This record gives sequence, structure tokens and C-alpha cells, in this order.
Amino acid sequence: MLPGDGFASRITSPAPADVIARSTWVPGCPVDASDLAWVRLTFRGFDGARHTGELLVNASAAGDLVTAFRDLYRARFPIEEMRITTRAELDAPPTGDGNNTGVFNCRPKAGQTSGFSQHAYGLAVDINPFQNPYVKGSLVLPELASAYLDRSDVRPGMILADGPVVRAFARNGWGWGGSWHTLKDLQHFSQDGT
Repeated sequence: MLPGDGFASRITSPAPADVIARSTWVPGCPVDASDLAWVRLTFRGFDGARHTGELLVNASAAGDLVTAFRDLYRARFPIEEMRITTRAELDAPPTGDGNNTGVFNCRPKAGQTSGFSQHAYGLAVDINPFQNPYVKGSLVLPELASAYLDRSDVRPGMILADGPVVRAFARNGWGWGGSWHTLKDLQHFSQDGT
């Protein structure tokens, strides 16, 4: 737990080797391990309490992410969990058993076998994926998140177009996947809008 009783953050750049070792980073990822920063910060849980999480991010985006998550903390926006994605999770079925808010994930773009996702550069974040699913036609990811397709039934942890999450990231120039036209990635924010 980070000290204090309000928002707190710590950025370590470059990220320590033991942090990189428990992430999805491998040689061949499109970003060098030395360009990643380890960000620890506080967030509000669904229980309303203060928790500490960690993110692995592109060092160039660390300040933007801390600023956005500070805004979310102040807005009392709940986050279920925040931790570094592990290699074991790359092969896990997308059921929604985890609801991890995370940044770095060395993987291809969703639904593709080539070309890296912005997550593989540490320049995109997914927030509460279960409450904010990826939707393309009849495909819903996580698979068990269909109850959150009706965005008019507002519940805690949901990201809405006029809500605090979109405002916090827009303030730093980050784009929201919920505003895309051919699909909706309601959990996704990225520095370049893709």
C-alpha cells in the first residue's frame, strides 16, 4: 500500500527487471524493456476503499496515466483490480473471470494475428473490462459481459461518453474505443486513439 490517505503514485523508470520478468514482455515485443516504467498508484475499489495497484507503461505515457487516474480517484470512480498482465493470462479464455485494469500487454490487435496492439507499446489502457466490454457484431469480450451491453442501465464501473473517465483521458488527448464506429471497445483508451 502506498502511504497516505488520498491519491498517491510512484513512477520507477526504467521498470525493474523483476517487474518486467512477471509481465508479458519478451524479446521481439515492439518496445524495449528499458522504455517501460513501473507505475504504482492508488485507486478506489468497488468497496469504496483506497487500494494500491500497479501498471507497466511506456515511460513516455506515465505522466498522462497518473494524471488521468488521479482524476478518477477524485471522482470516486471504482476500479476492481489493477495489476500487471502475466504471460499465463495471454492464453486464458476471455470469459471475464478477471476484471483487470492494465496497460502493457505484448499481443496482436484484437481479432488479428499480426500487427501489434497499442498495449504492446504500453500506450493503451483497458479499464474494468467486464463492465466495459469489447463489442464487434455478435462478438462480446469478455464473453460473460453481455449484461453490460445496455449502456442506459448505468452501474458502478461503467465508462460513459459524458462521464469522468472519458473526460480524464480526453484532457491528456487520449482517444476512447467507445467512440469508434465499426466496433466498440468500451474499456479502451489509447494515446493515438487506436
